[in-house]
Amino acid sequence: MIHTTTVSLPPADVVARAQRFFAERVPNSAAFLEKSGPNFVTLRGQGGEEVVISAWEDNAVTRVRGSTLFFDQALDRFFSTLPLASPVEVA
Repeated sequence: MIHTTTVSLPPADVVARAQRFFAERVPNSAAFLEKSGPNFVTLRGQGGEEVVISAWEDNAVTRVRGSTLFFDQALDRFFSTLPLASPVEVA
């Protein structure tokens, strides 16, 4: 599923928070850094599951998109820790 929202943080902060959140706050199914860049992070779980989070500036807000097949509940929890500027949409 793809989760999207806007937040009031810079993209780099969103990426850093995602790395910490999935390594520390999801103990039953943690995911760890596989790839990263200034605007994205790819995390991999112990069973090979993947979660990708990207963030980029768009006018006065930061758009955030998360994509996963396995980590939907954890991704929702991560988004709930961010200062949201709009509701989270799931497609």
